[in-house]
Amino acid sequence: MSRRNKELSMRKIREILRLSMCCGLGNREVARSCGVSHTVVNRHIARARGAGLSYQQIEGIDDSELKRLLKGKRHLRSRSVRPLPDWGWVHQEMRKKSVTLQLLWEEYKDIHPEGYQPTQFFEYYNRWKEKLDVTMRQEHKAGEKVFVDYAGQTVPIIDGSTGEVKQAQVFVAVLGASNYTYAEATWDQSLRSWISSHINAFEHFNGVAEVVVPDNLKSGVTRACRYEPDLNPTYQELAAHYGAAVIPARVRKPRDKSKVEAGVQVVERWILAALRNRTFFSLSELNEAIRELLEKLNNRPFKKLEGSRASWFESVEKPALMPLPQSRYEYAEWKRARVNIDYHVELDGHYYSVPYQLVREEVEIRYTASTVEVICRGKRIASHRRSEHRGRHTTCKEHMPKSHQRHLEWNPSRLIRWAATVGESCSKMMETIMDTRRHPEQGFRSCLGILRLEKTHTRERLEAACTRAVAIGSYSYRSVKSILEKELDRQPLPEVGPDRQPIVHENIRGRGYYH
Repeated sequence: MSRRNKELSMRKIREILRLSMCCGLGNREVARSCGVSHTVVNRHIARARGAGLSYQQIEGIDDSELKRLLKGKRHLRSRSVRPLPDWGWVHQEMRKKSVTLQLLWEEYKDIHPEGYQPTQFFEYYNRWKEKLDVTMRQEHKAGEKVFVDYAGQTVPIIDGSTGEVKQAQVFVAVLGASNYTYAEATWDQSLRSWISSHINAFEHFNGVAEVVVPDNLKSGVTRACRYEPDLNPTYQELAAHYGAAVIPARVRKPRDKSKVEAGVQVVERWILAALRNRTFFSLSELNEAIRELLEKLNNRPFKKLEGSRASWFESVEKPALMPLPQSRYEYAEWKRARVNIDYHVELDGHYYSVPYQLVREEVEIRYTASTVEVICRGKRIASHRRSEHRGRHTTCKEHMPKSHQRHLEWNPSRLIRWAATVGESCSKMMETIMDTRRHPEQGFRSCLGILRLEKTHTRERLEAACTRAVAIGSYSYRSVKSILEKELDRQPLPEVGPDRQPIVHENIRGRGYYH
């Protein structure tokens, strides 16, 4: 210690203690104010604490007595004069919404007026908290966040009939304030499994946290970005249904992920490791075993805190969760599509109509197991029952233009006129395709496909291919394309019987309809 510090006046010592005890300044702030080093400030404050002195007591004694108390060994015997709070209880209370350390200190002082001042109270709490695991040190408010991810470890399941071994994935969800954990096994990490696991986790908690924090999983996040991550529309819709927000963990920010990473590690150690020598033959059997061990994990006492995940969940977290909605979220997927000139959009090989005025517009398709909805500029413009029949059309009459005439460049008459310039067989191909559709617009796709084949092949070859297709009675775009690709149009026509006639039906129009 320098001579200057040794001769520090009692006036300055009293000022150091006043700024710290009464004004609540940090030690470095006090040092700057008094013009001394922070080590000197630390030393005198520590001596005053050790002596059990409050600032009211310091004001009531003279310099010589204060000097004796600060330099003597009496502080070693009087350390227990001030009662210490139950830091475990303080830490648990800090998880509750709107609770601050300042409020807890005020409540502590109401019970123990002779207790520590705020600076010492805060410092002692922070020192105690540093001894906890990193995930327990994070002060997430109750009901605020749930962290979700997949475990890196998988579990083998044997197919009893074939002997095939398939690896099951393990989904983990951890509530921020209580560390209460949920886990389940799924066959994969697909979007459907990801959404289903979230729903099951919310129902297991019997409530929903305000924020869901995924670790940038591709199923939930389309494009990872620190400030504006693009969420999968289905994932975003799930969050909206449950009234939550999705905020993915930031890239290269370990603290954002530590809670779920620690939760995953705990699940791997206490559940998956315990199941390592067991053989499973179904996903349900594995999930039953996981549920049994999960209950034990959540009721396992904390090492450095009172209670367990389950007790903290019941007392702190559960009351703060948002209630579940009245109905479960119905899984739906989204895709973008452009309306074709036949005013239909395609989904899994089936074609669904939209109002004909939206031809060539870009729309979104929202589809569930039973319904298909088409949305344009945020407004639903069509809704259909979902069909599994590939290559067919679902068409609403109100979506069709009057008299079935197109208001755009291409229409049935023009397509047939163009086909006539190629040759008689091409014209017959076009007419037959549209004659055999309930509505002529439903044949537009095939006809346009045949039209485009002229760009990659000559007009002569296209006519020859149509001639062969008509000869064998195969009236489709795929047939003409296949003939061209395999160069069958260059081969002699096969020996066939009388010309095959197209199907005749009361709902099928003839060529005169277009003239």
